[in-house]
Amino acid sequence: MKTHNVIQREIEEKWNLIPRVDSPIHKAGIILPPGDWERFDPFLLMAEDNMRKGAFDFHPHRGIETVSYMIDGVMDHRDNAGNKGTLNKGDTQWMSAGKGLLHLEEAPEGHFAHLLQLWVNLPADKKMSEPRYQDILYRDTPIRNEDGVQYRVISGSSGDVKSNTQNYANVTMVEITIKAGHTAKQDLKPDYNGFLYVLEGNGIFGADQVRAGKQELLWMKPSVEYDSEIQVHAIQDLKVLLIAGKPLREPVFAHGPFVMNTEEQIIQAFADYRSGKFGEWIH
Repeated sequence: MKTHNVIQREIEEKWNLIPRVDSPIHKAGIILPPGDWERFDPFLLMAEDNMRKGAFDFHPHRGIETVSYMIDGVMDHRDNAGNKGTLNKGDTQWMSAGKGLLHLEEAPEGHFAHLLQLWVNLPADKKMSEPRYQDILYRDTPIRNEDGVQYRVISGSSGDVKSNTQNYANVTMVEITIKAGHTAKQDLKPDYNGFLYVLEGNGIFGADQVRAGKQELLWMKPSVEYDSEIQVHAIQDLKVLLIAGKPLREPVFAHGPFVMNTEEQIIQAFADYRSGKFGEWIH
């Protein structure tokens, strides 16, 4: 039986937050731009939002999961099926839109919500599943500690620490906090695409030692068929979010808040929305 050393992942590309919106109640930028479906599979897009009440109205989704990670502040969420809750700094919500729902996310009056929102593609056979929510609260998130490093396992695993978050598309999501001068090593399963986003500080990333700082994304080189890991060394105290997932390798057809596999399915999604099959908004 052959054995293989763990492959050390390198960084393929690095880029900065791309500002898109700047208003008194909403500042936003694109981190993972939409459209390059095959390269970023199973991820569709990611944005960083800093918003106050009124930035968004209720809106529909179908065929995706939205993952909201709270950098700071507070955010209320509710939908037209009666689900609701509040997220605070460090909390994450994993919402599977499935066959469709109407929902709203906003900061309470007088507060702000600073968050990352990631869209994850749903596999073809789960796109019309029943919607579900998973609130992954900061206080309940599994933690792995090493010398100078803390791994908060939001989804998937880190070392021998596993999250109980349920995934339709297999996704690892770990918040890594590293004290200056220390090095983190996050394991990755074979055939996982992934990236790191710097929340605070700066450091050196990957086997090719790419330096990056706050609001920079580092896309890892494509995975191989063996286990791999990414190393991160903190120059200053550093906080990064690592997100990686197994590609679905399915067709993507996206329009607005709907992501399906064919144009016909998108047309049907809009027809269903207009005819009220997503339900009515509950004020």
